[in-house]
Amino acid sequence: MASLELDSLTKVFQDGNEQVVAVDEVSVSIDDGEFLVVVGPSGCGKSTTLRMVAGLETVTDGTISLDDRAINDVKPQHRDIAMVFQSYALYPHMSVRENMSFGLEESTDLPEDEIYDRVAETASLLDISELLERKPRDLSGGQQQRVALGRAIVRDPEVFLMDEPLSNLDAKLRAQMRTELQRLQEDLGVTTMYVTHDQTEAMTMGDRIAILDGGELQQVATPLECYHEPANVFVAGFLGEPSMNFFDVDREGDSLVADAFDYLVSDALAADIGDETELVLGIRPEAIELVASASGPHDFETQVDVVEPMGDENTVYLTLGDETERTLVATTSGMRQLSRGQSVAARLPEEAIHVFDRRTGRALHNRTVVDEEIVDAPQR
Repeated sequence: MASLELDSLTKVFQDGNEQVVAVDEVSVSIDDGEFLVVVGPSGCGKSTTLRMVAGLETVTDGTISLDDRAINDVKPQHRDIAMVFQSYALYPHMSVRENMSFGLEESTDLPEDEIYDRVAETASLLDISELLERKPRDLSGGQQQRVALGRAIVRDPEVFLMDEPLSNLDAKLRAQMRTELQRLQEDLGVTTMYVTHDQTEAMTMGDRIAILDGGELQQVATPLECYHEPANVFVAGFLGEPSMNFFDVDREGDSLVADAFDYLVSDALAADIGDETELVLGIRPEAIELVASASGPHDFETQVDVVEPMGDENTVYLTLGDETERTLVATTSGMRQLSRGQSVAARLPEEAIHVFDRRTGRALHNRTVVDEEIVDAPQR
């Protein structure tokens, strides 16, 4: 297998007389056998980055290295990289067996019997052995996705590149294939770069995630680090559903003053904020506690506006403040009964809030994360 490194990778497209920077000096190292998910909104440059690694787009500036060997000028077929496309890109006139063996026949000198054995072994791994003589038109979306994966696996590449391979599947099959892809990647141990716009895929599949916005790399870290310790406002707002609550606040003495409330801060939090006065206070919906009445400095009277029952939990939209009404989104247990117009107090614990510089978006303070100890069940 191999490690992959992107060093100040840049891609500029020419649009008439204007230059459009699609990828702006992205640097990230992917370890041997690591599963890196590149995530971001549409148009952020993630697929362009993947296509540059594959050799399907030229590099404007920067370096792509495979095991410390620059491959910028290496032709795609010689990079020892296999790519799985969003559309699967199967040849409609070929059988599954022919689709999976075609790349080996064209790019290697392997004997026919070895190619046959590789295809059979990979088909067994993906549980599609009975489909080998069928044409793509006779397959379901999930089966076509497996064939596309199989075509990549039989090449035994140094690196897998996957460009939103699950986006054409229905929700249930997508969830199933997420799990299968993780198991498969762990079993094969192949360095993998996986592109998606789906934050659920990013959070559940990657060893680490790289978050892009506007062609710029925002943060590279484990999914939980990005979720609990976001580098900036964009990362904090992009990850999580419902999204983090944000309030513009001004530092006045020992308080953060918003339109709808004043939030008293401790000396420790004030030290993290430093001399900055124009700030953004953030808190995730699941960190908000709903109590009967306000009894502390971080409790605020609210009124229930909308309740969205989700089964195991409720998403509750609360109206905060009198003269300047703001919406606060909280997540509660699905067993909790709340109704529109009901008055409740929202508790925003200081240990759960995030504070950002309003001008730069940079995180000044992130919530306190405490590892929960796993306790073994008592022996009977």
